[in-house]
Amino acid sequence: MSTEIDFYELLGVERTADDKTIKSAYRRLAMKYHPDKNAGCKDSEGKFKAISEAYDCLKDPQKRAAYDRFGREGFQNGGFGGGAGAGAGFEGFSDIFETIFGSGFGGGGQRQSARRGADLRFDLEITLEEAYHGKKTEITVDVSASCDPCGGSGAKPGTSAKTCGQCGGRGQVRAQQGFFVVERTCPACHGAGQVIAEPCTSCRGEGRVDREKTLEVNIPAGVDEGTRIRLSGEGEAGARGAPSGDLYIFLHVRRHTLFEREGTTLFCRAPISFTTASLGGSITVPGLDKTEHEIRIPAGIQSGRQIRQRGAGMPVLQGRGQGDMVIQIDVETPTKLTARQKELLEQFRETETGEECPQSTGFFAKIKNMWDDLTD
Repeated sequence: MSTEIDFYELLGVERTADDKTIKSAYRRLAMKYHPDKNAGCKDSEGKFKAISEAYDCLKDPQKRAAYDRFGREGFQNGGFGGGAGAGAGFEGFSDIFETIFGSGFGGGGQRQSARRGADLRFDLEITLEEAYHGKKTEITVDVSASCDPCGGSGAKPGTSAKTCGQCGGRGQVRAQQGFFVVERTCPACHGAGQVIAEPCTSCRGEGRVDREKTLEVNIPAGVDEGTRIRLSGEGEAGARGAPSGDLYIFLHVRRHTLFEREGTTLFCRAPISFTTASLGGSITVPGLDKTEHEIRIPAGIQSGRQIRQRGAGMPVLQGRGQGDMVIQIDVETPTKLTARQKELLEQFRETETGEECPQSTGFFAKIKNMWDDLTD
């Protein structure tokens, strides 16, 4: 019986310790027993080698799993269960990992699982209003679905698949190449472990057929461009009864005539008359919530000024609350004036002192000063 100390005991950690804890314990002990810090000390050198061996095993998920199951003896004699030549060593390696991870590491295991169906993509366009409120809709997709007559088995109704005679149902065949035993997918059953003597006439042995499928999709409120909705098991059917893949629906939001969107914020531009900009007032903006929002315009507002309407934006996807609506003001200069309007504006211009528009007054004052400096 081996008297070697357990790897976990060597590092001073529990058997349930995570990778970070194991790494931290190793670093602490390695610094303590490193030969450079304990020159000539055989005991420290031995401990350093032991903890290095333990860490080398436990840091590797596959080695750690094998160690937890088979103990340290599985790693003796230069490999997994050596002693009977290279071929036997490889067999031992296969047996250990096959028990834990399946037949992909060696012989004697079960056949490969039938391949899962492929995932599919469907692009769906919606309006901004639909993105705001959410909706239920139906889509029609062309998919490979399970064959009804054979139930997805691929075998003619009343018959069944038989164990592959070439691989014995394992889905893998072995070949000796020198000192090594090599495994590959069985060419007769293609890894399934079974062969169909009488294929189903409807699906020709595939276990699936192409068909049109109508599905109901629930679009939650607040979705955005590129939002992905997953319908589990609605993708392509797997071959011969294997699980189906998933269907992923990618949403595309159609451009809106009034609003632009950034996250949960809605932006729009609102042109107002210069008289409203000068005297103040209010405008009404229709929201996606089907209500009219009155926006107060302060007197003297300038073009480019933004006014925020709290809670009038997009709803938070799968959450609470809503974003804001931001209205950017554009002051519009009149282009068609009546004779009376022109007369009134002329009268107004005669009363201007320059204080009414401080920005333009200041700008032209700077130009005058610059010109005076250039002509001096």
